[in-house]
Amino acid sequence: MVKLLLWLLLLVVCWPLAVLALLAWPFLWLLSIPFRIVGALLDGLVGLVRALFLLPARVVGGRARA
Repeated sequence: MVKLLLWLLLLVVCWPLAVLALLAWPFLWLLSIPFRIVGALLDGLVGLVRALFLLPARVVGGRARA
């Protein structure tokens, strides 16, 4: 009987949070798009700078890291 009451209490407390999460998820996803674009650009920029710094080592025959 106690387990049933605990499950009912959990249902009453948590269903509004679940509905709020379902409604808020698309808006949070839309808000995250600019940050994802900036992250991809920064990742590409860091890769370019790394390639430029490692270019002389590759030209003279340095060992490539896997």
